Amino acid sequence: MIAIVSDIHGNLEALTSVLAEIDRRQIKQIVCLGDIIGYGPNPVECLDLVMTRTANGRCLLGNHDFAVLYEPFNFNVGAESACYWTRQRLEESGNEEQRAKRWAFLGSLPTRLKVPNVSGGFEAVHASPRRPINEYIFPDDIYTHPGKFVAIFDRVEKLCFCGHTHVPGLFMEGPDFFSPEELEWRWEFGPDGDKAIVNVGSVGQPRDRDPRASFAVLHERAVEFVRVPYDIATTVGKVKAVKELDDFLGQRLFDGR
Repeated sequence: MIAIVSDIHGNLEALTSVLAEIDRRQIKQIVCLGDIIGYGPNPVECLDLVMTRTANGRCLLGNHDFAVLYEPFNFNVGAESACYWTRQRLEESGNEEQRAKRWAFLGSLPTRLKVPNVSGGFEAVHASPRRPINEYIFPDDIYTHPGKFVAIFDRVEKLCFCGHTHVPGLFMEGPDFFSPEELEWRWEFGPDGDKAIVNVGSVGQPRDRDPRASFAVLHERAVEFVRVPYDIATTVGKVKAVKELDDFLGQRLFDGR
């Protein structure tokens, strides 16, 4: 089994609850699809945990990780302010060696990942197979931009995992989209199955109206969608205590939006 997480966004309470569930299931391998930081009040702690728990380069660069490392591009005011505050926290936290290790980790993150010999092999990106850092794939796109999926699925060999939209679900080549509820939280596939893109949702800032932290588990021939409750009030209180973070970044967590 492999646990696949994404979009932690500096939410320590959500991340620790997800890691506890992963440990309870005795899952030894974790893949992170990026956006470890940005938005949330605990970027340093979340980054340190991800550095410890993802081995062999199985962590990707997300658009917020990129923004903190380089510059925010096309961010709204709240996201941009959170980005600059996050950068300041990374520059000031810990000793020189710790700070250098964190920056080196962020700077080494790839934009694509291929894992062979696991359920026939899979690939992973933060956003989309076509534009791995910043292209959104929304459920509504199957109706409003069907041609977009032709180009996207041309870049998929078989099974691809992504995050970025914070909305979990399964995209098929049709194009079709199935929510975790429609799939009864589990999608079974065969060795010669159709191409599919699985969005694992967000650990730290879900946007599908379910406030619980979201991640996925890859089994031998199935993908399981998992939700985990966490102490949202504590995270919201931390956001409110940081003047550089918009209160909305905390309040939205109660509603999962």
